[in-house]
Amino acid sequence: MYTQEGLDREIAEWLSREHPMPTQAQMEWATQGVALLPLGNRFAAVRMPSDVVHAVAESDDRGDVAVFLGELLGGSIIFDRRCAGGTYYALIQGHAGLVWAYEEVATCLGHGTYLGVPRIDRQQPPGTYWVVPPRYEGDLCTPRLIVDLVKAGRIRLSEQAEP
Repeated sequence: MYTQEGLDREIAEWLSREHPMPTQAQMEWATQGVALLPLGNRFAAVRMPSDVVHAVAESDDRGDVAVFLGELLGGSIIFDRRCAGGTYYALIQGHAGLVWAYEEVATCLGHGTYLGVPRIDRQQPPGTYWVVPPRYEGDLCTPRLIVDLVKAGRIRLSEQAEP
């Protein structure tokens, strides 16, 4: 039987294997709380602007949005506030980034891109954190659901902008 600590360690090892030198990722988590990981092998990431996510979630409350995204997308999601308003990153299968056909809807970050991935226990601000932390190795979102979410959010924003 797994303890949460043991499961978190396995998830962290899975994430760190995305890096060509997994010990480098582990060192970055230990010293900075965030590791810069290359994307495109085990996972890629779809960038979702916070205003779009909040429009479809009908809330900008951190807890409400976390529940909403967890129920809707089911996989791992990171929030990074370095951009104005912040950005959500939904993790998807690495190969999905190679065939991503929805660039007009949402940008997919894959090979040649790096993402700041928080330590598994960073699940609240400040800084980059997990909105929906991975529950197991390979806990990724379904691309089609992300596309539907972003489309719905954009529609809501455009309706709110109309007089």
